[in-house]
Amino acid sequence: MKTKFIFILSLLIIYIFIFSTICFAADPKLITTIRKAFESIESWILKIATPAAAVAVGTGIFMKKFSFGDEEKIRTGKRLIRGSLFSYAFILAIDLILAAIKSLI
Repeated sequence: MKTKFIFILSLLIIYIFIFSTICFAADPKLITTIRKAFESIESWILKIATPAAAVAVGTGIFMKKFSFGDEEKIRTGKRLIRGSLFSYAFILAIDLILAAIKSLI
């Protein structure tokens, strides 16, 4: 008798929890504020990443161009170009993944 009562009570609690989340599916104000803050940070990072990558690639090109035969400067310029392009591609890929996750939610 006692286990049957506990089972029915737990089913009732689960039903109320599911029903309340379905019927009243609004985010609290704090969650909305945090979500908006993360969206603004994300857009700010994307706006900053493009010029930063352009400056890094330009610096790497100038390092290669004005190395005057110094192999170390050429290697450093190539590493700078490659690293900045990979970093920018990584930032764009993360934005794409977050957009896909956001569309699923």
